Parts: sequence; C-alpha cells; structure tokens
Amino acid sequence: MKRLLWNSITTLRFYSSSSQNVLKTGHVLKQARIFSNSDIIEYSKLTNDSNPLHFDLERPKNVGFADLPVPGMLIASLFPWIIASDFPGAVYVKQTLEFRSPVYCGEEITGEVHASNIRQMKEKYMAKFITKCFKDGGVLVIDGEATAILPTLAMKQT
Repeated sequence: MKRLLWNSITTLRFYSSSSQNVLKTGHVLKQARIFSNSDIIEYSKLTNDSNPLHFDLERPKNVGFADLPVPGMLIASLFPWIIASDFPGAVYVKQTLEFRSPVYCGEEITGEVHASNIRQMKEKYMAKFITKCFKDGGVLVIDGEATAILPTLAMKQT
C-alpha cells in the first residue's frame, strides 16, 4: 500500500519520528524524481557538460551501460533540493558522493537525507546528513555525506 501511494505522488516528505516539525538527529527527509531526456539536455546547457556518454547511444553501450545514463551530478542535485525545500535559506557547504549504479531516464529515483549530527553555532545550526539515492527495488545508486548550515531547525510547513 505504501509503495502504491509512493508511485502516485512524486514528491513526499517523511519524518522518521515525532509529530513536531523540528529537525532532530535521526530524522529522514525524502523526495522522489523521475529524470527525462529534456532534464539531461537542460543540465548539459547549464553546466556545459557535453559528455557523449549522455547523448551518443553507442558510447554508453561500448562501456557496458544499457542505455544513456543520467549524469550523476544531476541525480545528486536531489540532496540540496531536499534540504532547501525544508529549510529555505540553508547554505550547502560540503558533499561527498559515491556513484554506485547507473540511472536511466524514466526510472524513479528517491533521494534521502538522514540527519546524523546537529550542532548550534550562535544563531544557526550546522547539520550533517547521510545522503542516499535509490531506484526501484531499493538499488543504491548514490551515497555520501552532506553538511549544511541551517537558519533554523524548524521545518517548512507544506
């Protein structure tokens, strides 16, 4: 039932505990996205990333991919999107990434940020997150860690 609901709504937030909307260690925030060919084209225009691996069907097949892969950094953009959606004004200061499995257009990708450490710095908060992206079947496609400076621990109401 939960999976059926997830498929019908492309953007959801889940909080692992507490009915309060205040970020605490252990909270998990999630959002899902399906990347399209037009997303790859727009990403390429914006970043000047014209790697033929993402445009010439023969290139990815020659190196073992089943199809044109979505750029890993485009997928990783889910992490700051999730954080900024809940904490407008957040400053993203660090991200490590490990790319584990390819993602192809049309696959639903779920980005997760798990609050692992929060400390107060004067009137702001330094939050560390474990970051992961999964595709259908729970296949891990990206994992890493992120650090952000949050203006508040109060999560934006949706």
